[in-house]
Amino acid sequence: MDISQFNCFISVAQTLNFSEAARRNYVSQSTVSRYISDLEKEFGVQLFTRSHRDVIITNEGKTLLPYAIEIVDTLKKAKSIIKQMHDGGQGKIVLGCDVTSLGFPAKCISDFSEKYPEITVEVRKLNRSDNNQDIVGGDYDFCFMPRDMVPENSGIETLVTHYEQLAVVASASKKLSKSDKISLCELANQKLLLLSETITPIVYMEIMDLLRTFHLSPEIDSSFDELISLFVAVSSGLGISVIPSSLANLATSEYTKSYLIDDADTSISYVMAWNKNLTNPAAKLFVESVKKYAKGEDNLYAL
Repeated sequence: MDISQFNCFISVAQTLNFSEAARRNYVSQSTVSRYISDLEKEFGVQLFTRSHRDVIITNEGKTLLPYAIEIVDTLKKAKSIIKQMHDGGQGKIVLGCDVTSLGFPAKCISDFSEKYPEITVEVRKLNRSDNNQDIVGGDYDFCFMPRDMVPENSGIETLVTHYEQLAVVASASKKLSKSDKISLCELANQKLLLLSETITPIVYMEIMDLLRTFHLSPEIDSSFDELISLFVAVSSGLGISVIPSSLANLATSEYTKSYLIDDADTSISYVMAWNKNLTNPAAKLFVESVKKYAKGEDNLYAL
């Protein structure tokens, strides 16, 4: 028995017409007749009664039909799964995300998971100082981070994913501006609550450079090692924060208000980095999902 025999048997059973079954299976009518005869010999029963004008399925044929359909469907599923495995359609990928890289990876993962539901996606926080080891060491298939965090290494490949602007987040009770934008000079007399330099070195450096450029010396508390404690402190009115706009969107609630900085170029370039010797077939598929959204400078996060 083979799948072609079952396909022809199903077609004859559904149409009660050998010519139509032949047309559906792209074979000759004599081939269909031979396949049915072979199945009848295999099972030792008559599956159809035939006359010059009519084809009637027997009780034995009716009994066989649902099993034949199940066999064909199971084989199709097996072929599909094996092809997916070969092409990377099953498996697992591990993503490392810098604490400020949230919005962009999220939409890529959503798109990828919808297209490849059988592939497991594990997301971890990047919190090591050795980014070279993170990327090429095998712990992650891909790392999302500010471009300036990527170490110089010929074995690392990068794709610019997006550019993020910095935004100011304050308690909703603080009326820093009448619009959704704010000038940097308005931060001079505010207490700044920042994620620590250890956790977000590039963002911290960008903020410090901006303050120096505008000759601002506000009081700064950069002891926050996690977003939750920072958000609680800001929403409680203990100070204001400067963070990437995607994080500002995340932080915005009835207790907070976000503002874009409108008098300075605050964009930070973000990339996805990975080992050039990528062998995980599932990971190779993920690259295509990311390229769908990575639009360079045109892909600028805003509030």
